[in-house]
Amino acid sequence: MARLERPTNETTNPTTKFLEWKSKEKCFSFYNKENKENVLVKLPLKVLFLEHYHTVKGWHDKSESGIYSNEVYSIGKEPLNVRAFKGGEVAEGLYKEIKDSVHKAGGKYHRSIYVMDAEGNILNLSLRGTAVASYSEFYKDNHHLLDNQFIEVNEALDGKKGSIKYSFPKFTVGEVISREVDNLANESAKVLQSYVNEYNHTEDKVQEAINNDAHLEAVDLDNDIF
Repeated sequence: MARLERPTNETTNPTTKFLEWKSKEKCFSFYNKENKENVLVKLPLKVLFLEHYHTVKGWHDKSESGIYSNEVYSIGKEPLNVRAFKGGEVAEGLYKEIKDSVHKAGGKYHRSIYVMDAEGNILNLSLRGTAVASYSEFYKDNHHLLDNQFIEVNEALDGKKGSIKYSFPKFTVGEVISREVDNLANESAKVLQSYVNEYNHTEDKVQEAINNDAHLEAVDLDNDIF
């Protein structure tokens, strides 16, 4: 038996839970793979920002399967490879160039945000529609504080577009983190950075999505705002 770990081409996402906003329930939820069910995560939610990316998710009617893509930091410069689980490639290229094709196929833009909870667990927040606008406005005003202060979601706000009513999370700046949490964040950042580095050098950057979002079903129309 070798004492050193042998290199592999496999990438293991360190995220423990992938949280999606549920408009009707006004809270986040995650998919429990063991029980094969969605579990609601009631507010309040308190997390520490690590990094965020752009990606595409959705539902492909033709193949009756979920749509997924790789994650990119700069959506205007890095290409997306958008695929359906059972339908193959949907589109590839810069988002602005493939946006129409992606939408016609059933794909929607998502903001993928990696965060850490107070116990040091890495989580992912997946946002779309008005939730993205809420987060983007919050990040623009408070990004300089997020290395040392928690992000909190204590309530959901209501919105309406035509006859469609929906909710979206309200992001606020929370308390200053302790030294212990700061140490946990540094360790979590190293783990996530290692995964990102390896993920970005694999030949198939979207393969990890199969393990993370195999439960993906048709998107909720009440939160499909843009």
